[in-house]
Amino acid sequence: METLQRTANRGSISTGFDIDNSVKFEADNTEYMKFTSSQSGSDLYRMAFNIWLKRTELGTAQTFMLLGNGGSNSTRLDLSFDSSDRLQVRNVNSNWRLTTQVFRDTSAWYHLFFQIDTTQSTANDRIKVYVNGNLIAIGDYTTVSNPAEDAVLGFNRNYANILGGREIESSNSQMFSGYIAQVYGSGGTPPSVTDFGEFDDDSGIWKPKNISGISPPDSVNGFFLDFADASDLGNDASGNSNNFSLVNITSADQATDTPTNSFCTLNPLMANAGPANYLPITEGGTKAVNTAAAYKIANSTFGVTSGKWYWEVKATDVNGVTAIGVTMPFYWDADYTLQGCIYYAQGPQRYNNASASSFGSGYTDGDIISFALDMDATPPTMEVYKNNSSEGNLMAGLSINGTGGAFLPVKEDGYFPKVVGYNANTFECNFGGYTSFSISSAASDANGYGTFEYAPPSGYYAICTKNLAEYG
Repeated sequence: METLQRTANRGSISTGFDIDNSVKFEADNTEYMKFTSSQSGSDLYRMAFNIWLKRTELGTAQTFMLLGNGGSNSTRLDLSFDSSDRLQVRNVNSNWRLTTQVFRDTSAWYHLFFQIDTTQSTANDRIKVYVNGNLIAIGDYTTVSNPAEDAVLGFNRNYANILGGREIESSNSQMFSGYIAQVYGSGGTPPSVTDFGEFDDDSGIWKPKNISGISPPDSVNGFFLDFADASDLGNDASGNSNNFSLVNITSADQATDTPTNSFCTLNPLMANAGPANYLPITEGGTKAVNTAAAYKIANSTFGVTSGKWYWEVKATDVNGVTAIGVTMPFYWDADYTLQGCIYYAQGPQRYNNASASSFGSGYTDGDIISFALDMDATPPTMEVYKNNSSEGNLMAGLSINGTGGAFLPVKEDGYFPKVVGYNANTFECNFGGYTSFSISSAASDANGYGTFEYAPPSGYYAICTKNLAEYG
């Protein structure tokens, strides 16, 4: 288990500077951005690339940036994760760097910074990779290879640069799933990692800097993508007009899940019974689909132990068993799926561990089920709404450490949002940072965080790191 409640995600702290937007990329939809230069720059030996990213799918090879896609394979710089979730720097044919570290924390943002300088006489100095401000030591790679001294790079030439996957000879592969923010690339003398981030004096956490005023990248092929304009997500904010074209990406893919405010999503690492019993998740960790005649689950990245929290789930395919609610990860029943306190569409009923009782009016395709969880109450309460109309308190009559099946665990164990399906089920979750279903009202909580279909009840907040730091 990665986390119960993270109030100190990498970069996700109050910094005095906020990154307002990111873009959601989905491999299944072949979503990516592309910029092809019309000319080559003056320096073909040195470059820097900066990116913040948050992963939402694991266990498959995923390229997040392909730089200099042209000429021979040796000129292509492939920045990616392998199928074991290790970070790699490739020239497509072979690895130059492959880490021993794995990158499987889907609750937090990673900052990655790459410096390439083939003019260095010491071979191992030609490629430097930083993760959250720290240089990866040569001893922390399983593979170390280097470009030749004074080797010409593909970047800063009249080749294509692909953000979010590979496009090689009109064929797409290794597409990225997750969120990406603050993307910078430039040829010439590489800037320092400290130009893009710094360690917080109090927490020691690596946090982003405002780079809007950084010296303009190389004017030929340098770029800076801040994703601030939903109508023009590929806009180059550096002023160089090296704009990226969008492939299968629309304004709806702009997100407020960012390195300075990370939102709750569905977590592939919290599969209680292993991958066979876990719902596959897509769309930035917000959509779960079941097609099997078996109980399958998806739990959230963040669990809460205190505070008042709001989220929404749209049930777009209600069949077999369709249930939504919260789970407590240390309290499992025999099949690892029904533990916690969940609202069945069928019946309708409440299921709490081994105890079932009637509840609400049920729901069907297209209904939006909202939850207002009060962890400050003793015992906790959770008001359920169907299309903004209250169905009642799903935890009514339950007590902490009660007898039989009708009980709630201690709050310190953490309560996690959860969905459960059997047969054909589709859940579109909205924790506020991004959702795949259309929002008509764009309501936020009292702090201005989250984008919801319905306004959260007074005193209830989106599950995100800024709110967790204040109320969690």
